Amino acid sequence: MLPGRRRSCPHLLLLVLLLPSLPHARAPAPLGPVAVQLQALGLRDAPRGMPTLRPVPPVMWRLFRRRDPQETRAGPRRVRACHVEELGVAGNIVRHILDGGASSQAPEPARSSGLCSAWTVAFDLSAVEPEERPTRARLELRLEAKGPRGRELSVALAAETAEPGPELLRVPVPAPELPVRAELLDAALAANASVPRTLRLALALHPEPPSCARLVEASLLLVTLDPRRCYPLLRPRREVEPGLGGPGGACRARRLYVSFREVGWHRWVIAPRGFLANYCQGACTLPHALPGPGGPPALNHAVLHALMHAAAPDVGLPCCVPARLSPISVLFFDNSDNVVLRHYEDMAVDECGCR
Repeated sequence: MLPGRRRSCPHLLLLVLLLPSLPHARAPAPLGPVAVQLQALGLRDAPRGMPTLRPVPPVMWRLFRRRDPQETRAGPRRVRACHVEELGVAGNIVRHILDGGASSQAPEPARSSGLCSAWTVAFDLSAVEPEERPTRARLELRLEAKGPRGRELSVALAAETAEPGPELLRVPVPAPELPVRAELLDAALAANASVPRTLRLALALHPEPPSCARLVEASLLLVTLDPRRCYPLLRPRREVEPGLGGPGGACRARRLYVSFREVGWHRWVIAPRGFLANYCQGACTLPHALPGPGGPPALNHAVLHALMHAAAPDVGLPCCVPARLSPISVLFFDNSDNVVLRHYEDMAVDECGCR
């Protein structure tokens, strides 16, 4: 280190989410504030306008509230890393994707069989990154059909122009007021394999009801695991209120509440409205460089660094930086008005130390 030069230390936690890497074929262009916000939420392109807000599916609310202590009012919980507990599968991204076709319109007779209760649904999966691996793909349908019980729904892959492919599976159709669910993993989507950009399915009722059935809504609940954003350690949020006050004192966590409205994310973020991000500030001179009872262990390098500063003030001080961080989960709308629950690591400072 050159004499007379002092090393500056960061005092505020910069909210840098783990952004998707850009293609290596070309140099990344400078990003503006809006583009940075969109990429931080996992959105590749700027939306054409304000999202067309739709009701949040109850399953997405349940998944979010199970992970968010502010919603459950139950305090910190030991949540398994990269695991969707309610669904019992690994994953850190959950998407509720609506059918991109006109599923609510009256069906047309299938070309080959002449059935009128047959539909083609399409789900846009282009937002799924190549590194993500599916761990759950659940198709859910709401039908309007009269007739006796005992019918079944067949599911097959559909091409743009060709006839439906071989039947993948059949599922029983419950009472008309109940949804029809089908697990597509391994049948239509291979586990731990890349997800196609579009999933097109051909659906048909057997036997045909007395009158043409109507498909009210079709959706896909897709859970994926992105190992780049998965930390194997269990790190529940500590019930610690950061210190308040001025810049003086030892290195410690200071209170900083981030409002998504203030940073412009309220147009996409459904919940939470904000979170306690905190930041690190304080002196790292001796004896402040030594942790107090219950604090993070001091690095030998930080102690020696502080000793060198005491002997030669031209040597910079250790920096007051986060020593323990915890994750948050965010529920938001993506560019296609799909509801996404995404888990972000290292978003809130719980402890600070000298480094």
